[in-house]
Amino acid sequence: MSSSLRTSLPFTLALAIIVYLVSSFLPADLFSQATALTIGVVIAGVLVPLLMEYKPLPATSGAKVQKAAVATASGDTATLYVGNLPYRANEEAVRELFQQSGAVVNVRLMKDRQTGRRRGFGFVEVAAKDANKMIQKLNDFEFEGRTLKVREAKERQDSEDGEE
Repeated sequence: MSSSLRTSLPFTLALAIIVYLVSSFLPADLFSQATALTIGVVIAGVLVPLLMEYKPLPATSGAKVQKAAVATASGDTATLYVGNLPYRANEEAVRELFQQSGAVVNVRLMKDRQTGRRRGFGFVEVAAKDANKMIQKLNDFEFEGRTLKVREAKERQDSEDGEE
């Protein structure tokens, strides 16, 4: 069973039950109970997975959103490697830290494939013009009890290149 179906199934069943209960109080000539139940299940089966995927934008100030939009529109970005992150840090906390120094386009924190736990490092995509300023300000910066290591990310080398 897919994860979105697994998470939406209880909501789908609950909505179908609610539609059934509401339809039982409606006049019999308006809808048959079976029709109402079928409509409820179909609507829930379509709407619930869509609503489960909807993620509202985080509440940020207009200036921060405008900076990120400008960085995305211009296309000139740099990717920074951020090491020695606290394991409890999340993308939003890292984004807020880096946004104090410039425009942040994207934050990716790496997780272990087996356990799903954070690995203590990640990548922050920023406006190219702000990258050096962020490196200077945040490298060796104390963040949640850990000293961050920030530098420009290097392109990943294929294993075939290392063997030659």
